[in-house]
Amino acid sequence: MAVSIRLRREGAKNRPYYKVVVADSRSPREGRFIEIIGTYDPKKLGHNSTLKVDRMEYWIARGAQPSDTVRSLLKKSKKQDEPAPAAATPASAEPKPTPVIPTDTSPATPEAT
Repeated sequence: MAVSIRLRREGAKNRPYYKVVVADSRSPREGRFIEIIGTYDPKKLGHNSTLKVDRMEYWIARGAQPSDTVRSLLKKSKKQDEPAPAAATPASAEPKPTPVIPTDTSPATPEAT
């Protein structure tokens, strides 16, 4: 049985919404599937997909072939999950030290003349 990881279309007309599924490659697009491992909303801006990366890697290790779009979503998801390196933060983002102004708390004594 050839297993593929692909998108399953849901949603209304002109409002697509996809679920990322593991399915037999011979089954139709909206047909039977083995497992749902994520979602993808192409109309949403920014981070528009949720993936169970551990399950996706599990299925890929067992021979499942991701579609081109799913492979792209996986790549983006892994990229967003990585923490930003510390060297990449701009220097202006670091807090500047505040200057310390000494205050004289001793009472003013007049000089003896």
